[in-house]
Amino acid sequence: EPERVRFLDDEERARLLEACKASRYPRLRALVLTAMLSGARRGELLALRWRDVDLAAGIARLGRTKNGDRRTLVLLPQGVEALRPFAGEATRYVFGAPAHRYQRPASIDTAWRKAIARAKLADFRFHDLRHCCASYLVQAGVDLSVVAYVLGHRQLAMTRRYAHLKTETKANAMLAALGGIAA
Repeated sequence: EPERVRFLDDEERARLLEACKASRYPRLRALVLTAMLSGARRGELLALRWRDVDLAAGIARLGRTKNGDRRTLVLLPQGVEALRPFAGEATRYVFGAPAHRYQRPASIDTAWRKAIARAKLADFRFHDLRHCCASYLVQAGVDLSVVAYVLGHRQLAMTRRYAHLKTETKANAMLAALGGIAA
């Protein structure tokens, strides 16, 4: 579904992050927050190694993305804080499998399904966290070319699916500011 854009409202987002805290997978909240705040894909994050993360600089380097490009993720302060408790451990993968002492990427399917159920979210997939990032950026007025850069889209056409959100945001702002003017 190339045109699918599902993102979380404030209440849904709060429920999901709270449900992730209750997960048996201790890094689920950090994973979800990182995905939502960086726009990274699930596979990119599960393959992420600590050697490619610089929490002090707030960046993570992706060696291999879906389109084959290298990309640097910006880690916002709240994402850094979510990752920090795990940084001192002698583990290879940021989001590794506990059963393998975090030396292999985790399989998060069960933890994710349980968190979605606990949060009572309908029609929400892990990939939709990427849509959250893009949607929040567009609604904040960020230019589509910057959103494309954040997501690692080579072509702006991939990012245009979020353009309608920019129009909605503009319309809501105009209505709030100008809606009381009588004709």
